[in-house]
Amino acid sequence: MTATLNWLTTNADRLIVGTLVAAGLVGVMLVARWIGEKIVARDPDRMTWQGVVGRVLSRTHLLFMIAAATEIVISYADAPPRVARATHILFIIAAALQAAVWARELIIGAISRRVGEHPGETTLGNALAIIRVLVSVALFAIAIIVILDNLGVNVTALVAGLGIGGIAIGLAAQGIFSDLFAALAIVFDRPFRRGDTIRFDTTTGTVERIGLKTTRLRSLSGEQVIMANTKLLEREIHNLADAAGGRRVTLSFGLVYQTPPAKLAQVETLAKAAVEAQRGCKLVRCLITALSPSALDHELVWDDKAIDPDNISRHRAGIAFAYPTQTTFTAAPDGTLVMPWAPPVSKTSKT
Repeated sequence: MTATLNWLTTNADRLIVGTLVAAGLVGVMLVARWIGEKIVARDPDRMTWQGVVGRVLSRTHLLFMIAAATEIVISYADAPPRVARATHILFIIAAALQAAVWARELIIGAISRRVGEHPGETTLGNALAIIRVLVSVALFAIAIIVILDNLGVNVTALVAGLGIGGIAIGLAAQGIFSDLFAALAIVFDRPFRRGDTIRFDTTTGTVERIGLKTTRLRSLSGEQVIMANTKLLEREIHNLADAAGGRRVTLSFGLVYQTPPAKLAQVETLAKAAVEAQRGCKLVRCLITALSPSALDHELVWDDKAIDPDNISRHRAGIAFAYPTQTTFTAAPDGTLVMPWAPPVSKTSKT
């Protein structure tokens, strides 16, 4: 008791200075945490970097403040070795755990800002809880290793054991992890989102859910298509919802050779009227592309601002479309052609 009183009396000035500095530091951290809580209240979903920083500041724990303040006070005074050692160990533990919390909130906040955290509105809203667990386990494992190393424990064997265990787990669940990393690739690369209509191979559908392992789509015919994330990203994906200025649609059709020239001259005008009668559609071209065995092949191209794949209109304006046929023309003995169809009967020839 006497030694303690002598130490307090000898180091009174240093203790006062250290206490003032520690109090100032604790005050700054309390103000920063209060500001962070206010930011989080305005942006609870961390959709901005300000919200991410606010979330990090709001997670500053009182234990870390006390440990930091005590470490500062002891560093100013010539404390006994045992007291200094105990204070330093407390600070190392609190600082390592606090750094892990800050890092976790920063990483999760960055992911949340990237994809959002509203279930049903983001590509991986349902996966953020699992991502949080994985990030927390990794960061707190590192914090524990740092603490043990500062306590004088030989962590080489522990790190080697964790490495071997991680490799074994990775090999056993490499399929799951590959799909998980593919899901994270969808988060950051954003080839598509929930609600987008995509096409790959011969499948076209609307994305309903993106999970940790699979992506579920609703096809145009109504059934649900389930595709592994890794296999899906290996395909060439056409995102029909991400069409700049709309979609360009091509429709091929054929007209019979018996179409009158006057009607053929009106094809582009009729096609333009039919296309531009639809909201958001604009004609690009409509012209003959080939003379096939049974039809005059035409190509109709227009831009459609709609992204719905079902919004494709076909119009007919009194023009006969061709079907796969072949017409044979026969010559009469006098050399005149015999038409393969009956000639029209005029009203005056009727009896």
